[in-house]
Amino acid sequence: MKPRGGLFIVLEGPDKSGKSTQARLLVERLRSSGRDVVHTREPGGTLFAEEVRRIILSTEHKVQPLAELLLYEAARAQHTEEKLKPALAAGKIVVCERYTLSTTVYQGYGRGLDFKAIDEANRLATGGLTPDLTFIIDIPDAEFGSRDKERVHDRLENEPKVFRARVRAGYRKVNGPGIHHIDGRLPMDEVAELIFEKVSPRLTARRAAAPRS
Repeated sequence: MKPRGGLFIVLEGPDKSGKSTQARLLVERLRSSGRDVVHTREPGGTLFAEEVRRIILSTEHKVQPLAELLLYEAARAQHTEEKLKPALAAGKIVVCERYTLSTTVYQGYGRGLDFKAIDEANRLATGGLTPDLTFIIDIPDAEFGSRDKERVHDRLENEPKVFRARVRAGYRKVNGPGIHHIDGRLPMDEVAELIFEKVSPRLTARRAAAPRS
């Protein structure tokens, strides 16, 4: 379910796959053409959700898988009601770094939690709100070690290689309407163009559907 008028785009993928860079490039391109865009992320996007993000990703804590799931969903529920739904209802384009698919992959494939329980938690937190387009940027694990070497890793990024392998395998299994897999090893500009090629028809459709004054 999506409030009428908006366009909801999500970028997904393993850590260091380039989601944030591609989200920024897409937002800049859309804004340069005069479109009203909200750039946000999960966990986060609101003051409350950013506080939850700080707790979840802090290396100071050892978080149990179920507690981790519920923290993510608490942040998502706040983010959805406070930011996502109002923006979409106002006809804006929302570009979000991560959404429910991250929880399915990280807590399901990665942690081994029950997929039905995760699906229900996602549904409750979002009220059924789903993306129009999801881009999964895939990179092999070798890229994780070679990218952004100066970056201080958070709790999730400090997980062992076997966990990252389960996460990547989970992402590669996901398919469905509006989901597109992209090779994150391609040059940054090529990835950006591949994403925009899929977004562009949706923009045309929105323009055609817009009421004429």
